[in-house]
Amino acid sequence: MSRPEVVTRTDEITGEILEPIEHLVVDVTEEFVGVVTELTGARKARMLDLVNDGRGSVRLEFAIPTRGLIGLRNAMLTATKGNAVMGSRLIDFEPWMGTISSNRSGALVASESGTVLANGIAKAQERGITFVEAGTEVYEGMIVGQNPRPDDLAVNICRAKQLTNMRSSNSDISVRLTPPTLLSLEQSLDFLQDDELLEVTPKALRLRKRWLTQDERQKMKKRAQQTEALRA
Repeated sequence: MSRPEVVTRTDEITGEILEPIEHLVVDVTEEFVGVVTELTGARKARMLDLVNDGRGSVRLEFAIPTRGLIGLRNAMLTATKGNAVMGSRLIDFEPWMGTISSNRSGALVASESGTVLANGIAKAQERGITFVEAGTEVYEGMIVGQNPRPDDLAVNICRAKQLTNMRSSNSDISVRLTPPTLLSLEQSLDFLQDDELLEVTPKALRLRKRWLTQDERQKMKKRAQQTEALRA
């Protein structure tokens, strides 16, 4: 699966591209009104109404592009610590509102195929957040975590610890790992960028790069840069 796209229409008179707009209702406690407004505003939403019931709860209503709802539920629940209830319905089609910026940083990408090992996870967690557990089978080009920096980073998450007949300290005896972040289907779809895909199987969800090898990704990146330069 690729990044979700909404079904648009073309205005028969003006020729403009029209996108679906939804009426979004969010019930939240007073302390999180600012967070909700910030989240929805970044997704091209405009506020229609705000009602405070006087008992600590607030109902906010927005008109928001359907594409702005992708991944919003999880982001909303995280930002409000579970203190938000939201629902939406399609109300109209309006002129395309432009690009919705993504704040997502780069990905940690497996540099080779194999079985994930504890030592490899430990090294990867020095660079960012991991999405896989020890013992998972991965392949080159599979996304295994998130890099806090903007660029993608290739990591060897299958790397075994080099064995010696000496231990330098007690820290060499065991490896402490942070539990992986396991993404749901909705979170995985929201995570995707244009050059990434999601594999859905009965037993697993796998994020991957559209082009699996580092050489292919570099070639496509250069080609995209050249295309952008010609357009400019």
